[in-house]
Amino acid sequence: MTTLAYITWDVTPVLFTLGGIEIRWYGLLFALGFFFAYTLLYDIYKREKVKIAQLDMLTVYFFVATVVGARLGHCLFYEWAYYRQHLLEIFKIWEGGLASHGAAIAIVIALIIYIRRYKVNMWWLFDRVAMVIPIAAAFVRFGNLANSEIYGKPTTLPWAFAFIHDKEANFINVAGQITQVVPRHPTQLYEALAYLLISAVLYIIYRKKKGDIGQGYFVGFFLIALFTARFVIEFSKEVQESFEKAWPIDMGQILSIPFILLGIGFVFFAWRKGKTASN
Repeated sequence: MTTLAYITWDVTPVLFTLGGIEIRWYGLLFALGFFFAYTLLYDIYKREKVKIAQLDMLTVYFFVATVVGARLGHCLFYEWAYYRQHLLEIFKIWEGGLASHGAAIAIVIALIIYIRRYKVNMWWLFDRVAMVIPIAAAFVRFGNLANSEIYGKPTTLPWAFAFIHDKEANFINVAGQITQVVPRHPTQLYEALAYLLISAVLYIIYRKKKGDIGQGYFVGFFLIALFTARFVIEFSKEVQESFEKAWPIDMGQILSIPFILLGIGFVFFAWRKGKTASN
């Protein structure tokens, strides 16, 4: 492959070691994603004069659902053939393997449980949470970038990244040494920037037209935009598992379709509800 220019990605996954414990970029960025999402939701709760104690409990539900759902999603959707023979290894989250679609399903379940327990309006909560989830998702992708994982296919574009800490991303010899780096699409950045843009657009709409939009619109917009972005970006992403190579679209795209359709349904519901209210 002839490449005129590319970015050499030489970041190691480990930020520093403290007392024999490795502190990784992924963990830090994961935590930062939750912090910034919480900060924006805190602003929304204060703006609408909702008790912050409700937000604190919601954060617990949200965090547990994200971690558990993402792990189970990876094990069930991508590597069930292995994990059904090694069930205890499902709990080894520190070894890697998380799936955003699994997190999305678990978050919906956790929100429903939270709504029933604390008697919160479902559409109100879904719409507010939809504004901040893309922030957390973006920082997860920044973490993937730090880990040199979930990268894209080879490309000659000038912003291509050469992930020199991942041998599978490059040409290696029989001794396991990299003989030639292969610049690739930085799909982690594509997704992260798309998610941040989605969150910004939703928040701007919220600030300007909150009272003029039917309930369910924000969560519908979020589902359509985020999973459409995911579906499109997957075309430039390297497949995660070998079984996907024979498929016309990969597992990530297949799992995105139901969320997009659900989002369309929510937007239609919000439009019909708003139209009925105006008559």
